Amino acid sequence: MHYSLLTLDIDKRGVAKVCLNRPDVHNAFDDRLISELTHAFGALEANDKVRFAVLLGKGKSFCAGADLNWMKAMKHYTQEENLADSSRMAEMFALLRYFTKPLICIVQGAALGGGAGLVAVCDYALAAEEAKFGLTEVRLGLIPAVISPYVIEKIGLSAARAYFTSGMMFSAQAAREMGLVHRTVARESLEKASEEVIEEFLKAGPYASRRAKALIAEVMHFSSEDREARTKHTVDAIAQMRVSEEGQEGMEALLGGHKPSWAGNA
Repeated sequence: MHYSLLTLDIDKRGVAKVCLNRPDVHNAFDDRLISELTHAFGALEANDKVRFAVLLGKGKSFCAGADLNWMKAMKHYTQEENLADSSRMAEMFALLRYFTKPLICIVQGAALGGGAGLVAVCDYALAAEEAKFGLTEVRLGLIPAVISPYVIEKIGLSAARAYFTSGMMFSAQAAREMGLVHRTVARESLEKASEEVIEEFLKAGPYASRRAKALIAEVMHFSSEDREARTKHTVDAIAQMRVSEEGQEGMEALLGGHKPSWAGNA
């Protein structure tokens, strides 16, 4: 597929960089960008050479939510057309949230509405201190419905109640305090900090990193009453990893005082 609204680059380390490329409209969503993101992450999921992905935005903003021209069109959609349109967006967000490889985002500017939703579906978020965030849908008479499971998962009920219902903006520091963002740096340091984060993720075994991501969902599936089943699951999981090819190499590297093969580029 030819991408006109994003760029996709996979380097020799297996790091895939997906960059939203609509700077003239602050990387806002429309149906075409949703389609391209869906296709790109489907391809990255299937590509065994990709270790993890980095999501970026070109220009001043990371992503300013819905494109105005797209909103003009959807204003006249029927109920059925709205359902189909929203379903495509939901599919895209689910694909990113359940991407089996680590997903990092670099937020250089405003992340509003669906843009904040993109931050929420990522595993690690690095933001410029100057970046602004907002779940601004209610100020348009709408609600952050499709992204709500992922945002609530990240920021919790208290923050969701405050920001979903008011639509007020919040700072990168506030985003960090509520768990939406993991690290903030000055904008001039963002490129250097981005590479530092990438290097940290490259130190992780590719299979172990994916398995660790899956483990989180598996453990959360158990209720507090399922302690015995949960313990059995985690014991089985580590036993399997210890005898895996990657686990054996990692332990051998530790005992031998050298780097495992996957960390050679880190």
